[in-house]
Amino acid sequence: MHAIDVFARHATEFRDLRLNDEVLHHAKRAVIDWHAALFPGLDSPPMPQLRRALAEDLGRGGARLPDGCAATWRTAALLNGTAAHAAEVDDSFRDAMYHPGAATIAAALATAQQVDASGLDFLRGVVLGYEVSTRIGVVLGRAHYRHWHNTGTVGTFGAAAATAGLLGLHGAPFGHALATAATFAAGLQQAFRMDSMSKPLHAGRAAEAGVLAAQLAAEGVTGSRDVLDGEAGLGRAMSDGPDWAAVGETLGRDFHITRLTFKNHIGCGHTFAAIDAALELRRRHGLVPAQIRRVRVATYRPALDIACYADPKTENEARFSLPFVVATALVHGSVRLDAYTPERLTDDRTRALMARIEARVDAELDAAFPGRRAARVEIETQDGQRHTWLQPDRKGDPELPLSDAELEDKLMELAAPVIGRGRAKALLAGVWGLERAPSLAALQAV
Repeated sequence: MHAIDVFARHATEFRDLRLNDEVLHHAKRAVIDWHAALFPGLDSPPMPQLRRALAEDLGRGGARLPDGCAATWRTAALLNGTAAHAAEVDDSFRDAMYHPGAATIAAALATAQQVDASGLDFLRGVVLGYEVSTRIGVVLGRAHYRHWHNTGTVGTFGAAAATAGLLGLHGAPFGHALATAATFAAGLQQAFRMDSMSKPLHAGRAAEAGVLAAQLAAEGVTGSRDVLDGEAGLGRAMSDGPDWAAVGETLGRDFHITRLTFKNHIGCGHTFAAIDAALELRRRHGLVPAQIRRVRVATYRPALDIACYADPKTENEARFSLPFVVATALVHGSVRLDAYTPERLTDDRTRALMARIEARVDAELDAAFPGRRAARVEIETQDGQRHTWLQPDRKGDPELPLSDAELEDKLMELAAPVIGRGRAKALLAGVWGLERAPSLAALQAV
């Protein structure tokens, strides 16, 4: 049986699968976090440019953008998926090295609006998209992550599965949606190794492509059932020929959506263990920048490959600069949206401390990736003392999860400046009650 067939069979079984309260609760947490990522991204590059480019698809259609503007189905998925990844605040599933929410929920929301789905059906679509796509990401593994951006590649499957589920596809048509999605999957890591606006588009394009793949399957378009595991399939083309035999072993029993990471800082998640460790040392020892002679960070290889900007000049580069975010944490005590203002980018204290930060790969911590995202930080003070902290997991990882209250605070912090506190609170109430809602009206924030 091909991997596509495994997922097609699961889609059939999923129709009769009752999701328990825990799974639904975690799905709602994912939707809350997605909205927390969405609102600060609405005006971030490349959103203004993208919206102008898509003007002919706005003001009509069955989907809605956060400002209430009508949009065609795929255009809403593209815009919302891009926005939800633009501010670098979105969720992740570690083992798949992937931000599932941006594309999956954008596609599910646009589809649910288009077909006037209930809140429960929307949540079920989200769960199906997460469960299918994260398993594909796990199989593709670290070899895929060397060159490909999983949020663009794997995200296409999340969007396709969520859309197909909401359209009532199962069995062979569901499989065809995934097979067609495989031919659309794209997104290169090199696209954000230099300063550019490409990275958020990976998530938006994945959402749009996944919707289209499911639409085509609903119209009878077929795909190759061996496109994932065949001799010239995605596994060999984009990874190292991984084994797909166990891809569906735990489907319907072990729900990956219950083990998401929700960001507790703003920026590249690969830097967060180092930020957490630096903040812990700052708190424990009352350190101020003038006391610090040297900061040494040891972590896993992809953290240094991706958070690679030693001297960031732009907001985007700063989000992917390990020295900048660690120095910001030590100087200011947090790394929030205001960390990336022009004033903060040129802050003299931060820049001076950045020059005293060293980073290297630790073989043991690298071997634990992607299942653990750890960092060890040593701070040497001017009087010769050395303070060290190993952060084995990031705050927000499943081992150190954000509570519901902390997740609500995150949404209020990031959404209220855009839509106001009253509407942000109403949005929260709407999400928590989704499984009882006859429609998604409660998710329209304006």
